Amino acid sequence: MLLAAVILIVAVALVFDFINGFHDAANSIATVVSTRVLSPNLAVAWAAFFNFVAAFGGGVKVANTMGKGIIDFEMLRASGSQAVLLVIFSALMGAIAWNLLTWWWGLPSSSSHALAGGMIGATLPVLGFAGLVGSGIAKIAAFIVLSPLIGMVLGTALMVASTWAVHKQTPLKVDTWFRRLQLVSSAIFSYSHGTNDAQKVMGIIAVVLFGTIWKDRPFHIDWWMIISCHAAIALGTFFGGWRIVKTMGHSLTKLAPIGGFAAETGGGVTIIALAKLGIPVSTTHTITGAITGVGSTKGWRAVKWGTAGRIIWAWVFTIPASALMAVLVYGLSRLVVMAVG
Repeated sequence: MLLAAVILIVAVALVFDFINGFHDAANSIATVVSTRVLSPNLAVAWAAFFNFVAAFGGGVKVANTMGKGIIDFEMLRASGSQAVLLVIFSALMGAIAWNLLTWWWGLPSSSSHALAGGMIGATLPVLGFAGLVGSGIAKIAAFIVLSPLIGMVLGTALMVASTWAVHKQTPLKVDTWFRRLQLVSSAIFSYSHGTNDAQKVMGIIAVVLFGTIWKDRPFHIDWWMIISCHAAIALGTFFGGWRIVKTMGHSLTKLAPIGGFAAETGGGVTIIALAKLGIPVSTTHTITGAITGVGSTKGWRAVKWGTAGRIIWAWVFTIPASALMAVLVYGLSRLVVMAVG
């Protein structure tokens, strides 16, 4: 019975990873589609490939942070296998519910913060505030602000530098060069997306396994977790999230290939650097900041600040909303367990 429950929840975690890729596909391909460098079908295949390739060089520092840096893992494990399964199931379902809602509304909210919010909300009924790792949550909260700002600064700097470097060239040459370079920048960002986002679910799967059937083993990330999580997120990216592509690629600001190159490179470099430090950040927030920074180089009015405001409100509500949904799922799941048991 325990093994069947563990398998079920690992499957739910991989479904979340698939939805993460589906939901966040816009982050990887919005600029390359909006600049018409690639067709939507080719763009998602390109992004999915580099999502998966990230399995072979991304490391597992973010996975360890997600597994042990939000919930006190040892405290949760000591509370019993049933508590571990209920907490993780509720966290995943709360995050999935919020992701699907924001996808339906066409808002690029953060899958990372939805998962973090779900973990916080599901833990509170079981362990209270003592079961939360304050320093880890504070780090994630800080980078809600910092990651888009860093992406904005790098995107703006790259746009200014690129524009200066080609200012003597004809528009046709500039367009041709940056259409080719945008294939590289899109690959960088897709790689960074896989590096950061796939690792989060690895951490969740490790909590389930080492908190239940493998209690006697030290917490670590196995190779099969890495491969399966990257495969799930790549598959989700391949199927894409076209509602959010429209918001990210067209509604926020209009980008030429040179702007797409600057935004993707700035966002991708930011995410890869933070992943190497073990900081789980939102790819959504980072690329939005980078796109906004690039757009603002053409003047304040080049950015549709009304759309940006809707996106920011989605950011603000993501953690508390997914936490609330996780609490509700936990309550219902607890009732079902009590009725069955």
